[in-house]
Amino acid sequence: MVNLILNENMKLYRRVRTWLMVAIMIAIVFLGSFMDWYYDDKSGETDAWRNHVVEQKQELTERLNEPKLSEENRAYIQERLAIFDYHLEHNIHPEGGTMWNGIDTSAELIILITLFTVIVAGDSLAGEFTTGTIKLLLIRPANRTKILVSKYLSMIIFGLLLLVILFIVSVLLNGLLYQFEHWNMPLVSMNDAGIIVESNMFGNLWKTYLLNCVSTVIFVTMAFMISTAFRSSIMAIGFSIFALFAGMIFMELLQPYAWSKYVLFANIDLSQYLNGRPFQQGMTMNFSILMLSIYFILFNLTAWLVFTKRDVAA
Repeated sequence: MVNLILNENMKLYRRVRTWLMVAIMIAIVFLGSFMDWYYDDKSGETDAWRNHVVEQKQELTERLNEPKLSEENRAYIQERLAIFDYHLEHNIHPEGGTMWNGIDTSAELIILITLFTVIVAGDSLAGEFTTGTIKLLLIRPANRTKILVSKYLSMIIFGLLLLVILFIVSVLLNGLLYQFEHWNMPLVSMNDAGIIVESNMFGNLWKTYLLNCVSTVIFVTMAFMISTAFRSSIMAIGFSIFALFAGMIFMELLQPYAWSKYVLFANIDLSQYLNGRPFQQGMTMNFSILMLSIYFILFNLTAWLVFTKRDVAA
């Protein structure tokens, strides 16, 4: 199995396409972080952040007076006001205007990692049929299950590698831009009991990256399943990318219906539980993990059944 995984990695990393993806991701991190830093307030005033927090409080307070404001948004605004009060009372600089804001913003680029990994996964097995190299794989002593698992694991490892690169580059670049100022500041948030707490900023951001990476694993698994079942790179990549960008749009339309919480896209963003705003009231982290596990098993079981039971003669 180890040799099979090493072989798949060798085929993956000797392609120019793979390193081009890495270069594009790093370039976007550089550009985005530099733009955030460039437009940040550099007036040098010690209390500039306090004035900014006060302005944000005033804006949120005015929003509370809106008659059509939903209860969910009202609760969220009240939570933000309590957090702002804590920042001012304890003289704690908020994330905005610090290196941590840039690192947090870079977490949104995980969608780019998902896109790149889906492209690789969609072409992983279907490409073997297209080029006819599937024959060379099947004449090896390893059975089909090991071949399938080795290809799948190599895709997951590639996605995790991109995640680590993204996090390290973002931390180093934003740290250098902001001269690692406020590097030890805490994250101020409100827990489920409604109590304001301080937590480690570095650990929380890494948790955010990992939770966002769950969606990458699910979409890669979906693309790999389609690639295996239909032997078509175009179908696997096209459908997965469509689901990636259109899934949440459809969920906005389905949100009023209680049954929509069982749909894959309602649970795929686990970071929704970090900010306390789940897709529907009553949804929990454990519920979403259970639903994602069911879809994960279903996708992998389908890929395994199709690849091991169907005639794969090219």
